[in-house]
Amino acid sequence: MSEGTTIVIADDHPAMLAAVAETLIRGGFDVVGQAADGQQALAVIAETRPQVALVDVRMPRLSGIEVATRAAALSPETVFIFYTAFGDRALLSEALDAGARGFVLKEAPLVDLVRAVERVAAGDAYVDPVLAGVLVSGYITDRVPALTQREREVLRHLSDGLTNEETGKALHISPETVRTHIRKAMTKLEADTRTQAVAIALRESIIE
Repeated sequence: MSEGTTIVIADDHPAMLAAVAETLIRGGFDVVGQAADGQQALAVIAETRPQVALVDVRMPRLSGIEVATRAAALSPETVFIFYTAFGDRALLSEALDAGARGFVLKEAPLVDLVRAVERVAAGDAYVDPVLAGVLVSGYITDRVPALTQREREVLRHLSDGLTNEETGKALHISPETVRTHIRKAMTKLEADTRTQAVAIALRESIIE
């Protein structure tokens, strides 16, 4: 499952960065970039457009959450896993809003990290069992499989009556990319049509 999956790793601790990269390469992942701070991470993600980005939440220059938020426009296909030493609920909620698909505590065994990346690369979500206990009951289940920031933006524009072309211009992406985001959102929301997807997103307060 992991073979050929491209990944960028970002962590401001060189020893941690090296250990994680080595573990993932050994696990069959294609580590296409490494970064020691948030700004570098954003540049590497924009350049390599990996399938998965594994980023430390707290880094110099840009936080992992800022990286994920900005990367949504530069590499919308990249899914994020946050690697953190902090089990702070507010921080995790912020990360979810930034479109995170996975959370792993730094104290977890490296084998858990490999499992997390495999799960997220396969389209699932992964939450460290310790972190799942930090969040309010049901919150993680409801939110992690939810829409990415870009998918929410697309649906928000559609709810305003914009066409695919107009939405693409507003978000500086191609109409085809807009269609891709709509298809993904429809799948996640189990909607048969784009109109139904917008209606569900409004009803569930995923968009406003």
